[in-house]
Amino acid sequence: MRLGVRPRAEQFGNVQINELLRVIELDSGPSSPANGDIVVAREALTSIETQMAIVIPCMNEDYRTIEGVLLGIPHDCLVILVSNSSRSPVDRYEAEVRLLDKFCADAQRYAIALHQNDGGAAAAFEAAGMPDLVCLEDGQRKIRKGKGEAMIMGIALCQIAKKKWYVCLIITPLDALTLCANIGFIDADNYVPGSVHEYCKVFAAGLYAAVSPRSMVRIAWNSKPKVRNNRLFFDKKGRSSKVVNEWLNRLLQERTGFGTDLIQTGNAGEHAFSMRLGLELRFATGYAIEPYEIINILEKFSGAKLEHQSVAHNSGAGSAAASSSPGLVQIFQTETQNPHFHDASKGEDHVLKMQMQGLNAIYHSPLINEPLRAELRKYMMEQGELHEGEEPTRERVYPPVGSLDFEDLAVRLSAEAASLRQVDGRGTEANATFAFRQGQNNGQNLGQQIPALPAPVIAAHLAAHQQRQRMAQIALQQRIAQQQQQQHDA
Repeated sequence: MRLGVRPRAEQFGNVQINELLRVIELDSGPSSPANGDIVVAREALTSIETQMAIVIPCMNEDYRTIEGVLLGIPHDCLVILVSNSSRSPVDRYEAEVRLLDKFCADAQRYAIALHQNDGGAAAAFEAAGMPDLVCLEDGQRKIRKGKGEAMIMGIALCQIAKKKWYVCLIITPLDALTLCANIGFIDADNYVPGSVHEYCKVFAAGLYAAVSPRSMVRIAWNSKPKVRNNRLFFDKKGRSSKVVNEWLNRLLQERTGFGTDLIQTGNAGEHAFSMRLGLELRFATGYAIEPYEIINILEKFSGAKLEHQSVAHNSGAGSAAASSSPGLVQIFQTETQNPHFHDASKGEDHVLKMQMQGLNAIYHSPLINEPLRAELRKYMMEQGELHEGEEPTRERVYPPVGSLDFEDLAVRLSAEAASLRQVDGRGTEANATFAFRQGQNNGQNLGQQIPALPAPVIAAHLAAHQQRQRMAQIALQQRIAQQQQQQHDA
């Protein structure tokens, strides 16, 4: 993949936000040299994809649309489906699992699925250290509804996969399992598999180009087509994105004294980050989660004064400022080329809800000063969302996902979460792949306990896998060095 000329970056303390990059070539060829731009080789993209999970938050989307999203995800990525679809009168979640099962059978893939309304999952998260994620609903303990909550569940499942607490208990080949060092998010209502594929490739390219272990890639759609007066218009920005981006940039401007339109991805539903960063961040509820990620990064890593400097990048791997700061957080923003066709039938209330939840998160941030807070309150009143004397809703913010006891969570999910599904590459649903689980799988008796692999076998498999990863990385570095030497000689 070829991305545009490496942009300038604005640095706020230890937070480096890059100006918008553009995708120049979806496929830059096997040995295409860089020309002041960023070229990420196919092997480099694959090296990231083999270590990346893609989470699909889902709620009552059309099955064919979900299928299109699945087939757009690169083969080497682990798929994690977190569903909040209705379970009665028709059990849509079981239909989604059957769809996932068939997809994995056809594509020889591996996937994990979990339902957000699973009481066993709620008990597991509560016991593992995140009681705030759980509420009382109809007399039962349930995980709170919302996209942010689904993403938190996906991150936790990714970390369990990364740490392989279930590896010794699973019947699938160890070499087929993804080492989840990175995680990406794709909305389930995307109609175009090609755009899903491009987003995942952009995730991999940005995470590979990052020099910091704390990195994030956020997608800016090239266009969001709408039909008006029987014509197709390719709008550049969504309505909610325009508003949230403007106020995030106003926040930066008020803190630094410099006007800016730096942030173009405040509402980026499609984004990815390293698990190192993801485990340290706090996440907000619902649709506040995407803008709050930027806010929380600034709150946590920038320093109270948001000290500001511009960083001019060259065509190398990164700036001197980046390489000298072990606590650096890099945020890449990339404009893709595929138009973003998605379900636009959710109405004005949905758009307004997204917008207001993002603005609520900005309003209550300690980074915002009182004059700007007053302006934002006035704007929200003008939109009819606040009355005189009212305060915007303070969106729920959760503790860092890294505060969970993941080993305990893995054990409890496997024992208590009835909706937990693991689908192996042969298309066989492994609902009971944990050694201590025994009983019913979709109403059929499994008949026996799945045996655990001996510890020495696990250790040998992991050591061999890690050695192959190291050798692949060395070969890739040698190839890059050879290309750079050829460019220098030329």
